Amino acid sequence: MERNWLLLFLLFHLMPAHQAATYVGGGLGFGIGDNAGGGGGGGGGAGGGFMGGGISSTNKAPPRPSSNSKLKTAYTALQAWKLAISEDPNGILSTWVGPNVCSYKGVFCSDSRNAVSDGDQYISGIDLNHGNLRGTIVDELSSLSDLTLLHLNSNRFSGSVPGTFKDLSLLQELDLSNNNFSGSFPSIVLEIPNLIYLDLRFNSFSGTIPEELFEGKLDAIFLNNNQFEGELPESLGNAQASVINFANNRFSGTIPSVFGAMASRIKEILFLNNQLTGCIPEGVRFFSEVKVFDVSYNSLMGHLPDSVSCLNQIEVLNLGHNRLSGVLTDIVCSLKNLMNLTVSYNFFSGLSQECSKLVVTNVGFDFSDNCIPNKGMQRPPPECSVIPGGDMSCFRIPSPQPLVCGSMAGFPGPANVAGLIAATP
Repeated sequence: MERNWLLLFLLFHLMPAHQAATYVGGGLGFGIGDNAGGGGGGGGGAGGGFMGGGISSTNKAPPRPSSNSKLKTAYTALQAWKLAISEDPNGILSTWVGPNVCSYKGVFCSDSRNAVSDGDQYISGIDLNHGNLRGTIVDELSSLSDLTLLHLNSNRFSGSVPGTFKDLSLLQELDLSNNNFSGSFPSIVLEIPNLIYLDLRFNSFSGTIPEELFEGKLDAIFLNNNQFEGELPESLGNAQASVINFANNRFSGTIPSVFGAMASRIKEILFLNNQLTGCIPEGVRFFSEVKVFDVSYNSLMGHLPDSVSCLNQIEVLNLGHNRLSGVLTDIVCSLKNLMNLTVSYNFFSGLSQECSKLVVTNVGFDFSDNCIPNKGMQRPPPECSVIPGGDMSCFRIPSPQPLVCGSMAGFPGPANVAGLIAATP
């Protein structure tokens, strides 16, 4: 993803990265202080490129005199925030003294493109990742009108996101992960006009998520490890993000049938460990760029759609710990980029010839605890006598033979699939 010139400037101050999640990581990480670890804020392992981690001020350029109104405004804002921080075990705020805000640890300034004097500096980024700060976020931060990134991963901030944050018109990256935030989804972040990276993971947010979450320009949405609940909005089909991580929440209901109908460029989908039910939708055929698809630890039922054969970039496919059934066919096991296939703890009743070959290949393949005859490590026969959801009617493209992706060319495309699905009884 293209980065603007401000973020390229900041790259000169970064330290080595640390991957932040099992699948989703690879962003640039760095730490505040001498021993701080890198970490959060990483973009998608497949589609990311976002910066993350804490910023060290060791090699920062000498500050210029605070002679312009923007830096004076910034001084007022940062001092107000300093007063709202009650614990600072790493002594970060000991540098937040005096009017030269560009010398503050974790604060980064840039020059205007047409700079002609020392008075053209402004704050373009704040990165306090791994600071272990305890406090709240204050309204005054919204006066930092040139701020493009705000990274607060791995602190102890609580309270709410100020309503004035909608005035941060240039903000592109907001990382509030691994803090103590709670309450409902902070909808005010959806009013930040240029936000493309939103990381709220590892907090205690709860309640439902708004339809508007998928109607903007967000490219990365991390909501995992919170307490969100309710059904996934139908607007999920409009998502333009490359990474969506909803793992380890309490979402319920079905995966919307129109998910994927907008031919999304999504790279990673993680819905694991929720309470989702129903079928895997036929619309997965449009996820031609997906590398990670993990819906494990839910209660999904029915047969896999033939459209899974269109996941020609898939590397990790995890369907484990659901109630899926039927025969695992060649269209799944022949996916050319597949590195790991997990279907354990389901009710599959057979393996195709191609799937049987995976057992002796380099592909990680776990089919344990199913109902496959003459295979080891399967469910006891009494558990296989009644297949959960065996009579469930999933919307499937009618065909006497399994459909491989190339043979679907004559079927409705993204623009028409939503209407087709809606018209299906």
